[in-house]
Amino acid sequence: MANENQTQEEKKLSIELIDNFTQLITSGFGLVAALAWNEAIQGVFKKIFPAEQMGGLIAKIVYAVLITVLIVLVVYQLGKVSNRIKRGIVKKGQK
Repeated sequence: MANENQTQEEKKLSIELIDNFTQLITSGFGLVAALAWNEAIQGVFKKIFPAEQMGGLIAKIVYAVLITVLIVLVVYQLGKVSNRIKRGIVKKGQK
């Protein structure tokens, strides 16, 4: 009985660790991606849109939307991978 409880606790801990790592990786990726690509993408948008106030505003909005879509897609895929790993842990524990 003690071994069974320990195994259940180990599975819980493994799942919690995966959840925490997923959140940490997601947050870190969002920050790193934003910092790494910020200047490059802004440079591209400055070339596409004129330097006028309205053009700058439109460029910033388009930039924000594109980055948001990209991050949402990456986070979605990361969630799918995380769920597969968790299912594997649960199945492995059932054997």
